[in-house]
Amino acid sequence: MKNAIRPKALMRGDTIGVIAPASSPSLEQVYQDKAFYEGLGLNVKPSPMLGREYGYLHGTDEERVSELEMMFADPEIAGVFCACGGYGTPRIVDQIDYDLIRENPKIFWGYSDITCLHTAIYQQANVITFHGPMLSSDLEESRKSPLYAEYLKQVMRPTRLVIDEAVQPLRTLAAGQAKGPLVGGNLSLLVSTLGTPYELDTKEKILFIEEVEEEPYRIDRMLNQLRLAGKFSDACAVLLCDFQNCLPANRRPSISLQTIFHDHVVSNGKPILSGFMIGHCKPSLSVPHGAQAEVNTLDRRLIIEPGVV
Repeated sequence: MKNAIRPKALMRGDTIGVIAPASSPSLEQVYQDKAFYEGLGLNVKPSPMLGREYGYLHGTDEERVSELEMMFADPEIAGVFCACGGYGTPRIVDQIDYDLIRENPKIFWGYSDITCLHTAIYQQANVITFHGPMLSSDLEESRKSPLYAEYLKQVMRPTRLVIDEAVQPLRTLAAGQAKGPLVGGNLSLLVSTLGTPYELDTKEKILFIEEVEEEPYRIDRMLNQLRLAGKFSDACAVLLCDFQNCLPANRRPSISLQTIFHDHVVSNGKPILSGFMIGHCKPSLSVPHGAQAEVNTLDRRLIIEPGVV
């Protein structure tokens, strides 16, 4: 794949659109947290569809696709921010007009269930997107940390990110150095697309993985599936991020996550760092999905090139 398209950085006075491509958000939380972005000099335009519900989805597949495409087509919108995750994006990845996104590259922001859209937009439209906290689900807690505001600045000016032990403790599980595009996201969502045209291509890429509230045996099963699919052997390095509340239920016997990581990931012999605050933790660091990156386990450092121009 040729170098990915970097969207334009946000400027004071720009407008960001808020959508819900998966489950329905808390409107109260959305309107409460939009003040944070307004404090940065941005205008916030929630989609007129945000109040809708369709069972556990925000709307029908057609409505959610329309909402997404409407924001990318609107020349007044400079960034598209997801309100929350939940469930729903795997249902729509094959219905989106990726030519529209490629021709109108904008900052696209979200994580968790949004993982499917990060992968699809990067691989189908060749556009860099951003993995970070969302208005309705976890922005309120994350924005209390100065780290969140600092990492948000990467979409307001070209910023080279350096994540090392000055930011958080990191652990080397397998030594080495590697360079490549940074890709990945939520483990469950990555596994859900295996065997489809939208599965993540990890060839010569730095793969990052996070998860929340899955028991260790389920983590074991999903990592094993990625291993069997060649995703770890294809990657040039692996970053193990936050695995929030991934504990055995009812004190049932369990293998530790560290052992599971060793069996399925470390065994591939690629450079591996763990401990990144990326995922469902609070605060959660934001990173550009698809941007060029470099990992060095000797210095326990991840360097990510700017995701915007």
